[in-house]
Formats: sequence, structure tokens, C-alpha cells
Amino acid sequence: MRPSQRLGILGNRIPQSSYYDQHNRPAAALYRARQPYLVRNAVTGVCIVGFVAAVRGIDTWTIKAIGQDDFSDIAVPDAPAQPPHTPNASAGVRSAGSAQ
Repeated sequence: MRPSQRLGILGNRIPQSSYYDQHNRPAAALYRARQPYLVRNAVTGVCIVGFVAAVRGIDTWTIKAIGQDDFSDIAVPDAPAQPPHTPNASAGVRSAGSAQ
């Protein structure tokens, strides 16, 4: 016996939707109701995939078109011979408990 029947909440009859049968399987009415949406959703999905593919293709083409692998035309300055002098850079950090 079902718990709802034992408690008497729903009585002897459990309400059923017209879209499902007593075994909770979809009925023919549900398939008929979903049919226009299946076609529309399939077309929408194909359009979205096409749009994403087009945007990705344009981005890839743009990156390849403006990308530069040869930097021979850019003047790069020579590295400095010695780093600039900073005060107390060679002294190190003293701990609070060290004494001189």
C-alpha cells in the first residue's frame, strides 16, 4: 500500500496528468504538444552553432592576420652593463634579534 493511501491524504486516487499514463510514461498528447518546439529548437540550435563557428573563424583569421612572429623591425635597446646603484642593497636584511 502506498504511504499516501495509508495516510488518507489523497484518498484512493492519485491525480494523473493528461500528458502521462498511469505508469508515468509520456502519452501521445505530450508528443503532439512538443512537436512544434522540437523543430524550432533544432533550427535555433543549428543557427547558434553556425554563429559561434563564424565568430571563431573570424577571430582566428584576425589573429593570424595581425599576428607578428618576426620582430626584426623593432629596435630593442641593449641591456645595461651594470644595474643601477641602490642604497643598502648589499647590506641585506637584519633580523630584529641580531646585534652588532
